[in-house]
Amino acid sequence: MAAIDDALARLRETDAAGRAGIPSSSPLHAGLQRSGVGFAALGGGIEERWHRALGELAECIGPLAGVDALFEGGAYPGAWLESTATISAEILDRFAPSVTRATHLLFADLAREDGLLPYKVTADGAAFTQIQMVTPLARGVWHHYLRSGRTPDARDYLRRMYDAMSLHDAWLAQHRDTRGTGAVEAFCTFDTGHDLSPRFWHVPERCFRGDPARFDPDVPGLPRIAPDLAANVACQREHLALIAAELGEDGAPWQERAAASVRALFDQCWDESDGMFYDRTPDGHVRIASDVLLRVLACGIGDDDFFERALERHLMNTRRFLSQAGFTSIAMDDPRFDGDHTRNSWAGPVNHLTLLRAPQAFADHGRHAELGLVHRAVLGAAAGHDRFAQCLDPWTGDAGYTNGYSPAMLWLLDALETDCGVLPRADGEVWLSGMPPTRLDHGQSAAATAAARTVGGTRYELAADDERVEVHREGLLWLRFPRGWRVVVGRDGRITGVVGLSPAVVSGELRMDAAPPLALTLGPNDHVSVADGQPTGWHRPGFTPPRF
Repeated sequence: MAAIDDALARLRETDAAGRAGIPSSSPLHAGLQRSGVGFAALGGGIEERWHRALGELAECIGPLAGVDALFEGGAYPGAWLESTATISAEILDRFAPSVTRATHLLFADLAREDGLLPYKVTADGAAFTQIQMVTPLARGVWHHYLRSGRTPDARDYLRRMYDAMSLHDAWLAQHRDTRGTGAVEAFCTFDTGHDLSPRFWHVPERCFRGDPARFDPDVPGLPRIAPDLAANVACQREHLALIAAELGEDGAPWQERAAASVRALFDQCWDESDGMFYDRTPDGHVRIASDVLLRVLACGIGDDDFFERALERHLMNTRRFLSQAGFTSIAMDDPRFDGDHTRNSWAGPVNHLTLLRAPQAFADHGRHAELGLVHRAVLGAAAGHDRFAQCLDPWTGDAGYTNGYSPAMLWLLDALETDCGVLPRADGEVWLSGMPPTRLDHGQSAAATAAARTVGGTRYELAADDERVEVHREGLLWLRFPRGWRVVVGRDGRITGVVGLSPAVVSGELRMDAAPPLALTLGPNDHVSVADGQPTGWHRPGFTPPRF
């Protein structure tokens, strides 16, 4: 048999939860059984790493304040608002939705009486010495609600989260805008989770006397308006508007507040000449080029042209943020850049949290081919790792600080499902992607891969090698198309589009059951809409290769 057939056979004969050693009592085990997730690869170490990611992820789920919640893992024995309860829980929602919901509600239920959400929850309880928020919680809540099918139980969850997030927003407006700019201020380093970053040199780690409403008056430059905090609140408010409308309330006030947050972000933190967002002190901008840019973009800030300029000038620039192992936390051409990946550092090394957050921005603007290039470089290194680390060496991709880190596990699972798997989207679409890891460095290339997932009661299996992709539906061959394409399926199971994932132009045919083949030529990121097997429109956002 051909490698693609062997991969499919291997997929069908392997129980993912059993291979990963996940006990039946684990919520992840139940989630995997319901979703029918599976993955196989012939050659290289990526199949073993995928199963190891599942196994260690199960170990990062456990009792916390009386519920089974997600833990950050590694050196972080608890759940953090900036990551665990937001971007990590949003990815986990595809694998263990009950844990995502429990983790969300944990933070809502432990909020202070004045509305402040805890920045972390550990075995010692809820902590409030800083705000530490990066990824917008409301977006993950909204997506979980959509995935839950708008049931009465899901609606109750949505109401509880909406009430908690509304009070938190009011707390921030009251205590984190002391200069009346309409933006959001950082009072300490840990407010943004940028540990050891030169962005916060000579700024205390925590808020003054452990009070998140106070900053140390002896520290020059405080408070400072933080672009990532302002963008977070803007995105949060946009989704609170959607949630309010869903609950029968007026979402317009939230939309107005979101627009005001965006205006304040640009008024206070944007530098047109540099094309960067910077912190602003009472004396002006702190000109440290950091992954704040990606954080802001991942909150939905800016249109397609804005994102393209960010790609060309910064994100796909190998002198700036595009290292051999993904996006660095400080621009490499900044004299303060320090790539030491052996410690908890945002002073330069690649952080898995940056890699986990970034895809939102690339997907929003249809820049899938650029994201795939980044995935390819990191997957080649990750396939040979001996642990799931927080930090990576920008030059080699070697694993660095800590192990058992759940964002690293979730990044691997997400990257493979995005590139060569069956990915259900919160909006009801299903992405069937054909960019398998057949061209990895470090001797880690697979000859073929296969992935499976059940979506809306339909079983999909996708197998791919270095030339072609096959999709089986309910065990029967349904689609064939060339490597380098993604087929998009709508809620009704019909094909709605085809996307170019490869950095190269790929010509070929989409063959669907007994229907006439659809011949297409797709450049990178080209998106052709399809109805009844025929193209109906094109969108060509362009492509930005690495800049040297």
